[in-house]
Amino acid sequence: MGNIAVCPGSFDPVTLGHLDIIKRGAKIFDEVYVCVLNNSSKKPLFTVEERCELIRQATKDLPNIKVESFHGLLVDYAKQKEAKVILRGLRAVTDFEYEMQGTSMNKVLDDEIETFFMMTNNQYSFLSSSIVKEVAKYHGSVKELVPKEVEAALKEKFNG
Repeated sequence: MGNIAVCPGSFDPVTLGHLDIIKRGAKIFDEVYVCVLNNSSKKPLFTVEERCELIRQATKDLPNIKVESFHGLLVDYAKQKEAKVILRGLRAVTDFEYEMQGTSMNKVLDDEIETFFMMTNNQYSFLSSSIVKEVAKYHGSVKELVPKEVEAALKEKFNG
């Protein structure tokens, strides 16, 4: 069994901040499953399939990245992939408080799975999918915030 991690998120859309964590995780783990979750408390701009495809395009040069979607408990997905690590990015203290709750619950559900927190690069510490969507909605430039595939997809969503 390899050194496998799961990197979950809604990725609506994937940003350069997300990719920073994914790419750095790919250097540490043998395999990283980027797991696109459908957050029922959010109204997504992109479908799960569109988000998966955008991440695949953005990570096509990383052979140890696999992109899938999952509906259910994250620990069940991790067990299915034989992953012992959940990889999460942190931007600020507020992220830590939110992530601590999820990590604590995951530990109750399966104490064999560890959570690996990685601080995002400072240049992405302000970045969120919500901010990207807001800027794109009003036709502002997101070129420095997302991969080119996502920039094109956002233009299509908001101009189409």
